[in-house]
This record gives sequence, structure tokens and C-alpha cells, in this order.
Amino acid sequence: MAALHRTLQVPRTAHLYQAGTLSADTQHLWIVCHGYGQLARYFIRHFEGLVDAHTAVLAPEGHSRFYLEGFSGRVGATWMTKEERLHEIADYVAYLNRVRETALQEAPHAHLHVLGFSQGAATVCRWLAQAHWPIADLVLWAGVFPEDMEMRSARQALSQTRLTYVYGLQDPFVAEDKVQEQLARVRSAGLEPKIITFAGKHELNPAVLQQLKAQGKPF
Repeated sequence: MAALHRTLQVPRTAHLYQAGTLSADTQHLWIVCHGYGQLARYFIRHFEGLVDAHTAVLAPEGHSRFYLEGFSGRVGATWMTKEERLHEIADYVAYLNRVRETALQEAPHAHLHVLGFSQGAATVCRWLAQAHWPIADLVLWAGVFPEDMEMRSARQALSQTRLTYVYGLQDPFVAEDKVQEQLARVRSAGLEPKIITFAGKHELNPAVLQQLKAQGKPF
């Protein structure tokens, strides 16, 4: 007799890191999602330069952690794998919804800016596809809309959102032909992204982050 697969929903502790203060004076809230094998407490350090009296940054962390090499040493996190992927997607979408809701209770007047790096780009795309609330900016850095994602839902959720693609010109994980394929797919859905490139590899760039902050200010 074949084994029966069952599921249970269980409470668990999620982790996120915050730079800056959330209050009624906060005008800009950035939610930034790390890439595969990263941890939020290190990832958020790249965004400390965005923080000011009116800007705060939240870095949620993927629920699954693992040793990067062998059975000890450095630890990283991932948002999902191919195993039970639909459940993992549903779990992190619910988690990110909770992050946003909790933050906006503390900062009710903040405009929402979202950045996903590498694996985090696909993560935020799947999350925001179900959004029914305004998003000022969506930044996909060294990542793209996942191939299995229905672009119609993205168009509906992001019709009033500034969409920006960022990647390093020497990034070994970002092939120019794949970028062009992605742009054609996105434009066919009626979305027109801004493209920002920089001299660098699979990494965040402080100057570009400041450019994104300035881009996000006027409303």
C-alpha cells in the first residue's frame, strides 16, 4: 500500500531585520528579499545607506536554513526548493503579507518599495502577483519574473508600479539573451521596466541603491 501524503499547518518563528524606525512619520518602507544562501542580518547591511528620518528597510528571511558547505560552518537560507513548491510559495506569500501588514500598522503613511535580489526576485514577483494594494516600486536585481508565472496577474497588480531591472554587466548568472527574452515577455504584458546596469558581478551596488532611493522619492 502506498504511503499517504498529508499536510499540517503549524506555527513557527519567522525572522526579519529592520534598519531605521517605523512610525507615523515614515514615508518610505523598503521590503528587501535576499538571494539563495544568504541571511537577512547580513543582507540588510547593504541597505543601511537608504535609511533616514523618513525611510526604513525590512529584510525578511527565508524559512529554510542549511549549511552552505558540508555539515557545519556558514549557514544560508532559501525561500523555496522544487520539493512541495506550491506549499512553500503559499507559506512565504503569507509570511510576506504578514510582514507588510505588521509594518504598515506602525507606519501607516508609508509608500511601499519592494526589492528582490536573485532568488528573492522570483520570490517578490510571486508575492506581489496577488497584491491588491499599491506598490510604489518593484526592483528586480539580478533576477526576473519566474517563467511559470502568469503575466496577466503581474500586470493587474503592478499597473501603477515603477518596475526596474538592475544587473551587473559582469554577472555570470545574468545572460544578456535571457534579459532580452524577459523584457519582451514583460513588455508584452503592458509593463515597461527601467533598466539600470553597473560594472560588477552578482552583487549589490551602493551607488545604484542611492539612485533607486532618489527615484522612489517623488510622488
